Amino acid sequence: MISFKQLPLEAKAAVAAGVVFFSMMLSRSYLAEKLDLRTWRWLLRLQMALFANALMLIGSLHVWRSTVTTFSRSSAASSFCFMPWKIAVFMFLALAHSSFFTLLFLVAEEPYIFSLAAYTCLGAYIILIFFLFTLGSVEQAYKFLAGRGAKAGTGNKNRTAIKPVLAVMLTVALTVVGLLNASQPPTVNSVEVPVHKLPSTMNNLKVVLLSDIHLGPTVGKTKLAMIVRMVKALKPDITVIVGDLTDSEAEIIRPAVEPLGELNSPLGTYFVTGNHEYYTSDVSNWFELLKSFNIQPLHNENVKIVSPKSTDDWFCLAGVDDIEADVLRYSGHGMDLKKALRDCSSEHAIVLLAHQPIAAKWALQERPDINLILSGHTHGGQIFPLNAGAYFLNPFFVGLYEVGQNTFVYVSPGTMYFGIPMRLGSRAEITEIILRSP
Repeated sequence: MISFKQLPLEAKAAVAAGVVFFSMMLSRSYLAEKLDLRTWRWLLRLQMALFANALMLIGSLHVWRSTVTTFSRSSAASSFCFMPWKIAVFMFLALAHSSFFTLLFLVAEEPYIFSLAAYTCLGAYIILIFFLFTLGSVEQAYKFLAGRGAKAGTGNKNRTAIKPVLAVMLTVALTVVGLLNASQPPTVNSVEVPVHKLPSTMNNLKVVLLSDIHLGPTVGKTKLAMIVRMVKALKPDITVIVGDLTDSEAEIIRPAVEPLGELNSPLGTYFVTGNHEYYTSDVSNWFELLKSFNIQPLHNENVKIVSPKSTDDWFCLAGVDDIEADVLRYSGHGMDLKKALRDCSSEHAIVLLAHQPIAAKWALQERPDINLILSGHTHGGQIFPLNAGAYFLNPFFVGLYEVGQNTFVYVSPGTMYFGIPMRLGSRAEITEIILRSP
């Protein structure tokens, strides 16, 4: 029987990830109600960081062998550049692994340079892993189809060296493009949506949709102030924030949130939770902070949006808690559509705020009379190659979907980004939704 010491490093990393994941499950089941909130919050984040790092270690070992070990067996090892290259690869991997821990120790009003560098390396790490795997698969497929033998000649060794060089070059190029794309202000996307049973007095009502701002290690006050200025310039009747506003506790990042107090939509500004609010374990404090800025959380509840032209005309704006609250067993929270739509009858138009597209799908299965659902969460995949995964894992990916005769779903690609300050194959967006009456 093989002992743990005899296992390859990749297998040991996989075992470590399994142990951490099991400890996370035990913590949720037995410790969530026994520990004080501050300790539980810290433990949950530490476990998530350790789990991510254990999984990343498998990829890091592959990166090291492909970009360092491969060249150590060639004439390049005697070059004066080889040692600096080894140090550079090690620092790159170390920064990528440290990114998750910045959520615990490096969150402030504005991002630290270290956090930006760490998350940039994480993004480059994901891209590099993809290209190493893809090019390696192509190489193996070529050998199989060409009927090559097991023995490798000098030509094969040269081709083996080309693979990591090409992967690194592509990674550097895409990383630069991704950083430049993410550094640009969000694009303003104007969308007209016909809303069944919307009163004629509310025709052309303007709703500005924000989502996935992710205040935290790499998004701070300056970015949020820019977003608020752009929203105010649009002069919306209503502003909605559909979750993942933050990745940190309210007390720590309060100064960065202050620009939200400048939002002054005449019919109100509203907020629903995303999965990342529950990862902070600080939702109650966030609710109080947002209320101090005249932003109303819709905690499985609804409000009547009354027409400025006639008090008899209105529609129901409802919001549900994110479904991650149920997974985390977050006390007092969880998606409750029946409660959220209480007193919202099909005689009036219904607009629902739900962070995750899967929650939108569930809501329509239960209440097909909902006219419009506004969601976020997917980020449009944020960076290549994650776009494909986000597309297949969500029933609605990005943009406007018509579901049935009188129902629409709009999914925002996100107003900022999560952690990694990059955008590849997606673009940050502030959505201007114009409601049209039939």
